[in-house]
Amino acid sequence: MKRRSRAEMLDRTREQLIAAARDYFGTRGYAATSMDDLTASVGLTRGALYHHFGGKSGLLEAVVRVLDDELCTQLKAVIRRHDDPLVALAERSCAYIELTQAPEFQRILFTDAPAVLPDAVEASTASCIRSMAEILADCQDRGAIPSAASPEALATMLNGALSDASRWVAAASPAKRNARLDVAKQSSTTLVAGLRAPS
Repeated sequence: MKRRSRAEMLDRTREQLIAAARDYFGTRGYAATSMDDLTASVGLTRGALYHHFGGKSGLLEAVVRVLDDELCTQLKAVIRRHDDPLVALAERSCAYIELTQAPEFQRILFTDAPAVLPDAVEASTASCIRSMAEILADCQDRGAIPSAASPEALATMLNGALSDASRWVAAASPAKRNARLDVAKQSSTTLVAGLRAPS
């Protein structure tokens, strides 16, 4: 049996800690998570956590990056399915609201991370806005939205609207959540469609 290299073992330790933190932070919340319990759940020690992440907030930041990367990958896949960039943006908006309904996104990205890691969240938000601004600039180049519009300003406003819509859906009771999700997705599609320049 081939022995794993030290680098592979370190990578495996990081992956275990991030997976455990994602579960603990997503279900219990950052403040309520005990680092002793978290590390013990994967057979590791606090020393391993401090070695790889410097502490609890460093571990949270690593989890946020993983969640951001996963969401970004899924949203880019939605964009690639459409030739019309405005249709793609509408689909991306619906997908964002739906994908961020997972409890780990709501608790980690929308509640704990802004309080603990405001700079990291600001950077993540800026990246998301740039991504949408690029799509809107493409729309403008194709004449799909008015030339006087600012892609950056529109992206900033749309990002805020989608984040609020996601939280609005998540705040609904379980019995009403699916209906509220449908309303939010339909409304986001209407909002994006309203950007289209008259033909």
